[in-house]
Amino acid sequence: METVYLTIVIAPLIGAIFAGLFRNQIGRVGAHWAAILGVAISCALSFFVLKSFIYDGMLTYNETVYTWMVTDGLRFEIGFLVDKLTAVMLVVVTFVSLMVHIYTIGYMADDDGYQRFFSYIALFTFSMLMLVMANNFLQLFFGWEAVGLVSYLLIGFYFKKETAIFANMKAFLVNRVGDFGFILGIAAIAMYFDSLDYAEVFAAAPQLADTQIHIFGDETWSLMTVICILLFIGAMGKSAQMPLHVWLPDSMEGPTPISALIHAATMVTAGIFMVARMSPLFEFSETALSFVLVIGATTAFFTGLIGIVQNDIKRVVAYSTLSQLGYMTVALGVSAYSAGIFHLMTHAFFKALLFLAAGSVIMGMHHDQDIRNMGGLKKYMPITYWTSLLGTLALIGFPGFSGFFSKDAIIEAVRYSTIAGSSYAYFMVVAGVFVTALYSFRMFFLVFHGEGPRDKHAIAHLHESPKVIIWPLILLAIPSVIIGYITVGPMLFGDWFNGVIFVLPEHDTVARVGESFHGPFGFILHGILGLPFILAMSGLFVAWFIYVKNPSIADVIKSRFEVIYNLLDKKYGIDELYQYLFADGSRGIGKVLWTLGDKTIIDGMIVNGSAKAVELLSGVVRHVQTGYIYHYAFAMIMGLLVMLTLFVNF
Repeated sequence: METVYLTIVIAPLIGAIFAGLFRNQIGRVGAHWAAILGVAISCALSFFVLKSFIYDGMLTYNETVYTWMVTDGLRFEIGFLVDKLTAVMLVVVTFVSLMVHIYTIGYMADDDGYQRFFSYIALFTFSMLMLVMANNFLQLFFGWEAVGLVSYLLIGFYFKKETAIFANMKAFLVNRVGDFGFILGIAAIAMYFDSLDYAEVFAAAPQLADTQIHIFGDETWSLMTVICILLFIGAMGKSAQMPLHVWLPDSMEGPTPISALIHAATMVTAGIFMVARMSPLFEFSETALSFVLVIGATTAFFTGLIGIVQNDIKRVVAYSTLSQLGYMTVALGVSAYSAGIFHLMTHAFFKALLFLAAGSVIMGMHHDQDIRNMGGLKKYMPITYWTSLLGTLALIGFPGFSGFFSKDAIIEAVRYSTIAGSSYAYFMVVAGVFVTALYSFRMFFLVFHGEGPRDKHAIAHLHESPKVIIWPLILLAIPSVIIGYITVGPMLFGDWFNGVIFVLPEHDTVARVGESFHGPFGFILHGILGLPFILAMSGLFVAWFIYVKNPSIADVIKSRFEVIYNLLDKKYGIDELYQYLFADGSRGIGKVLWTLGDKTIIDGMIVNGSAKAVELLSGVVRHVQTGYIYHYAFAMIMGLLVMLTLFVNF
């Protein structure tokens, strides 16, 4: 199987190399075929691996491919860990990536950077596969940084556009903050566990669970708490959790296909996957779990509120991603790791669908992204309409759709949790259901219902997107509807993650939820009677009443709650705060250091001061060197007299 695993990783890399380095030789068609073929091979083999686990009883594969370096007994290796968690991630990453690759043929058809874009997205897929297949922290960090690098390139794909350059630099800098914590966590693991191998670290975790360390002064800290919080800070950056979430909405500056790939299957899911993989460490620190829980709950609710006031179609979906990542993080915080991964999987399909559908709408509107200029697109773009509706229903957790099973499972798990912060988190995730339905159907109704686009010239050219755009929407809509119904039993309440995800018995909230699980249909019936369903339908109704039935109400609400609207529109002022504290503050500190340090001390005192001292000294010495012999003779006589006096007296 090692050949299969190597092929899964290397095939997209080869496609990226051909599409990028040989783009002039193979042309546009050759570039997209190279990238698509590489990802398609990887996708087919990923399904083969998943099938082997389901039907053939394949065992976990954990082997080293090669050893890069050994220093002081610490081994730096490249290796693969392929278990049932990896198999799920492989299928999600490669399938969504393949759909995005195919979609890109139509969306980027007229773009000058066609080959470059295909090279980047194939490289993105390779990076994520290296991350999810890693069996050690070195390879994990390589994949972690590689997805960050390629996201930087893709967000700033339009490198002549000032906003795109600002956005990719913002993403890069914010993620460096998270990655600083992440690498400190890995360093602490290397220091105290004397290994970077997952299996060895996880096996030693129970023995080090009660270890206390000194960081500042005499105060002691739990080793597990420090390591887990540091690792999670890395996840906060990659998976855009507050307050390190500010880069993700701005990532919309990249082309729409990459928005789908970043938000659905690659970069932002890396943090969720990492914490789930690290469950044998997180389970030994309730402090870290509470920290994860509160951060996730805060992100889930408050970023969802921002989505209500957004008018850019891609930014609405982007804030939806932030909110849903918060739900996944909440699941991790209550030790419902399987529910978090389950929601990651279902979310990947319907979020990719919603982004690609938004791209279809943008193409139809000639790249106008303002939903206030849209409306009535249902009759012009029927397939986009119906696939968008299916994706939106999955997003709000409508009973029977994939998002329903994963979101309700998370809410139920939080309800059973007794960890610190669980009551706060439960309120946030339940209230977030209403918010999700409101902003989702606000966008849906404004885009597809109503009178029609304001630009009458745009109406004349409105039509359904080409088949290369439509087919990925249809293929993503299918799992968005059915995948939750099919997999909820084995993934959440079966033995799928046995031996893969570690949960202490006192933290096992998923088991508590499973006590009342009587099949997916029973789960649906239970959900229909629950508070989340009522709130979701309330959000849908409010969106319909305001934006379809009585559109004038929206302006009245906006004027009466102007303070709240402005607060949400400015995203709580966090961007301005960071601009003032960190960007302007750093420049201010630099200016002070330049003035006092460089100009005053280095230039003024050291460089220029040394020059002036030499000048003064030379001015004195110049008077000694007169050129007259009698002056030199007089100096010699005086010197001789001084030396004789000293000799006689001392």
